Amino acid sequence: MTFELPILICWLPALGAVLCGLCCMHRRLRVCAGPICVLSILLPFVVTLVGRERFTGENPTIVHMFNWIHAGRFIADFSYLLDPLTFVMLMVVTGIGTLVAVYACGYMAGDRGYARFFASVALFIFAMTNLVMADNLVLLYLGWEGVGLCSYLLIGYYYDKPSAVKAAKKAFIVNRVGDLGFAIGIFLTYTRYDTVSIAHVLQNVGPAATSWEDHWIPFMLMLGAFGKSAQFPLHVWLPDAMEGPTPVSALIHAATMVTAGVYLIARLMPLFLLSPYALPTVAVVGGLTAFFAATIALCQYDIKRIYAYSTISQLGYMFMGIGVLSTVGGIFHLFTHAFFKALLFLTAGSVIHAMAGQLDLRKMSGLRKKMPWTCGLMFIGCLALAGFPFTAGFYSKDMILAATLERGINHHNIAIIALGVIGLVTALLTALYTFRLWFRVFMGPTEYEMGLDHHGHEEEEEEEADHGGRGDVQVEHIHEPHEVSWLMNGPLLVLAAGALLAGWLGQRHHWMKHMVEHSTAAVADPDEHGVHLHTIMLFVSSAIAIAGIIIAAYFHWLRREAADTVTQRFATVVRVLNNKYYVDKFYDASIVRPLRTAGELCFAIDRLAIGLVVALVGCVPRALGISIQSSQKRTIQGYGLGMAVGVAVILLLMMVMK
Repeated sequence: MTFELPILICWLPALGAVLCGLCCMHRRLRVCAGPICVLSILLPFVVTLVGRERFTGENPTIVHMFNWIHAGRFIADFSYLLDPLTFVMLMVVTGIGTLVAVYACGYMAGDRGYARFFASVALFIFAMTNLVMADNLVLLYLGWEGVGLCSYLLIGYYYDKPSAVKAAKKAFIVNRVGDLGFAIGIFLTYTRYDTVSIAHVLQNVGPAATSWEDHWIPFMLMLGAFGKSAQFPLHVWLPDAMEGPTPVSALIHAATMVTAGVYLIARLMPLFLLSPYALPTVAVVGGLTAFFAATIALCQYDIKRIYAYSTISQLGYMFMGIGVLSTVGGIFHLFTHAFFKALLFLTAGSVIHAMAGQLDLRKMSGLRKKMPWTCGLMFIGCLALAGFPFTAGFYSKDMILAATLERGINHHNIAIIALGVIGLVTALLTALYTFRLWFRVFMGPTEYEMGLDHHGHEEEEEEEADHGGRGDVQVEHIHEPHEVSWLMNGPLLVLAAGALLAGWLGQRHHWMKHMVEHSTAAVADPDEHGVHLHTIMLFVSSAIAIAGIIIAAYFHWLRREAADTVTQRFATVVRVLNNKYYVDKFYDASIVRPLRTAGELCFAIDRLAIGLVVALVGCVPRALGISIQSSQKRTIQGYGLGMAVGVAVILLLMMVMK
């Protein structure tokens, strides 16, 4: 085993997870778990920055830690691949992860599972860093399954809450579908290239498919990516993942798990170029998922679920960018999205914290005076998500939309042009639902329904609370909303700065383009000499974002009764969107219930048929025992005589048979 500094990036969070786990053993040690977790994520971030030259060199670097699996010709070691794409992903995972952990120290204060929570967070970061640094597909799959396990632990953190347990199981099971495809893709890759080393596989990939495996490998890997990044039809787990504490939502949606699918396709881009149908499929699924999720977000009232569907939609943009060979745009949007989506989830957590667990937009209004800092910070995040000019989301989303339309026009492909138009419509919907939430929560009348009645008296009603992370307690009296502590607002200021500046910094000197083009995600631009719409798209996307904000202001601030009128007029459409296009109900009717019925039938067969056979077989020795029970006189002499006679009979039989 050799030691190099980049190894610490993965293994410091593992050490932090162990130490946080030990803090669970004593009540006085629990308060140490938060700082330990923060340090275990912050130090890898520092190591990444200090060792930047190891990642951004002209050629990828392999850091070997120790031999892992050697079975004949099959070799998979604990080795790490360092290149610019790894650097970008580590900046997101450890940088955003540190800010979320600091925020969680304040949010989860007083929770009875405080140390357990931070142990799971540190383990989550360990799995994700292994995923993005892995130099072979087996190690990548280990990290892939690790983040799946940690998401199960964190989504089901409130294990005594049935809805949280159900959501955790749903996330775990749905991801197994995608992970099965990923595993098959790994097997096919080894069969085809006789190695699972990412560098060796990509070196041996030809310009076109030469075997049947080459056609199937990208689609199997794609299935895994769609499951982990919650793309249609495997998106149903992500909205329910909101059952965990709010910092978990920020961690999953911004910094870790859901970005893994985008990273996988970018990392293995040469494999996806083998099939002429692979990347178009990625683009179509991504574009349609972006629109699909945005329409659902329009009619949701749960503040966290709105951002959950927003995440699904923005991930769709990333897949669409990669699918039209704008890998730079896809990774760039992944980078900027981490800042503003973490900011939005954490400011939503501040609102939930202040409102004693309330999640319903209809019970919030006019909080700008009570929570001015949170109001301003969420406003910055909403601007970035809506793609307002010169914010982070503006630059990265514009790059994807421009690349999609350019590719469609240059190749005279109506389908790709239509996809670009769908992306523009989705951008309008994004601005609309984003500021619908902001105007509903912070603007409007300051006389809110939650906590005080019209006379200023406290309502004596019990609400299930997520207050300070304490989702397992009941609040008897709900108090007036208030601003959160600076331990929670401090990280939000950093995220707000990123939401404003990350796009400009990423474009300056083409930094993001350099990072992607000097990694395995590099791909030649087939439209280098074609039509370029980037400048035009700057104005178009700006107009779309501003239009969406104006519409949201009219319907959800100035004339809220008009929004109610529209809702009533289009009641059927609203009902469909409220029921999420009935996809969950379809899965429940076609998959969940039949499987449950089959399980109950098997259980009944086991109890009746198999149990009956076992009982009948057991009746024979039982009847024999009952029949000879009367011969037992409970005297030692009788027992001894019986044993002696028995031994004599056995010996006699042995002699006769001999």
